[in-house]
Amino acid sequence: KIMSSLSLQASEGVTFIGPDMHAIQAMGDKIESKLLAKNAKVNTIPGFDGVVKDADEAVRIAREIGYPVMIKASAGGGGKGMRIAWDDEETREGFRFSSQEAASSFGDDRLLIEKFIDNPRHIEIQVSCYFFQVLADKHGNALWLNERECSIQRRNQKVVEEAPSTFLDPETRRAMGEQAVALAKAVKYSSAGTVEFLVDSKKNFYFLEMNTRLQVEHPVTECITGLDLVQEMIRVAKGYPLRHKQADIPINGWAVECRVYAEDPYKSFGLPSVGRLSQYQEPLHLPSVRVDSGIQQGSDISIYYDPMISKLITYGSNRAEALKRMEEALDNYVIRGVAHNISLLREVIIHPRFVQGDISTKFLPEVYPDGFKGHRLTDLERRELLATAASLYVAEQLRSQRFLGTPRIPIAKSKRSSWELSVHLEDGIYPVAVSKDGSSFSV
Repeated sequence: KIMSSLSLQASEGVTFIGPDMHAIQAMGDKIESKLLAKNAKVNTIPGFDGVVKDADEAVRIAREIGYPVMIKASAGGGGKGMRIAWDDEETREGFRFSSQEAASSFGDDRLLIEKFIDNPRHIEIQVSCYFFQVLADKHGNALWLNERECSIQRRNQKVVEEAPSTFLDPETRRAMGEQAVALAKAVKYSSAGTVEFLVDSKKNFYFLEMNTRLQVEHPVTECITGLDLVQEMIRVAKGYPLRHKQADIPINGWAVECRVYAEDPYKSFGLPSVGRLSQYQEPLHLPSVRVDSGIQQGSDISIYYDPMISKLITYGSNRAEALKRMEEALDNYVIRGVAHNISLLREVIIHPRFVQGDISTKFLPEVYPDGFKGHRLTDLERRELLATAASLYVAEQLRSQRFLGTPRIPIAKSKRSSWELSVHLEDGIYPVAVSKDGSSFSV
């Protein structure tokens, strides 16, 4: 359908803002794109580059590659049609389920099998010729616009992205960027696109796929480079050459993006939630905060579309500042009417492992092996919360005794100055004593 639409647009003299049909077709097929990447001398994951015919052949190939293996839909995306297999039985089962899911999701049941890279980091290079972001024009010029780290995932779908990565050194960054550009040039790519890599603990990197479009997480690349990728795509489509050289592409500061979903994070790290947004307020009053959304208060979150509510982006002069601003932005985000994943996002960005940059695509199941249970209060946080709740309760009781600033029954003016309360918090009941001295409370 996309190819037919592009052909029709071309015949009507309409310019498509994006790459041409050849690049979309070549990079949209995982089998073909991997062969092209090999020919362009791009590092690829070891595996079988043809179409796997049946479960028996899948087992034979998996044995030759060596377990564990990743079974993938050739036309797949968004984590669909992917299974990890650790033995023959899981390979047969994975082949059956992946081919069924690929056929129903993409109308194409072709599968390939690759070596599973255990405990990897997910890095993208943005190329214009922009994960690595690339940007390319129609005159043979191409740039790599640095990387995005997208390792925090659930069900092979990204949750938190940042740019740059805490893991890459300048040499690895340059090598990945140059390979991303080489691949873009090999398919005569023009426009913005993204080349995705998996990187192991020794900084060996392997081509994963190329996305021939602008991606959800492109704002973090814009923040650290100062480029407007949409504007650059329009200029390239018009036929203008790129305005920048590779030496002009900086890394200024740090940017973090959280995907805010209408999901219940307590169920498999996020199962969709539907309903109406009865209250919705974005934290745009905070500095260095960007929110990309397509909804407003009163909007319905339905089962028919992706449950993403918005992309929340914060920028800082360094990673610590960007993360602190993200923490504040999440605390100031108001969403009522549907379940959402704000609590999970906030826990991730303040977790010691994440703050230290010790992350991989296994981060969520490793940190929360029994599933996400919400924030666990420290003793100090528990005491502060109990004290705050008790003080607010007493203040409200005193306020209810007054009418327009005057006691409702002056002759029955209360002189009470202490209270014995029981506060329910999580699964516990805590005795709290409150005393009032002037306008202050002691708890």
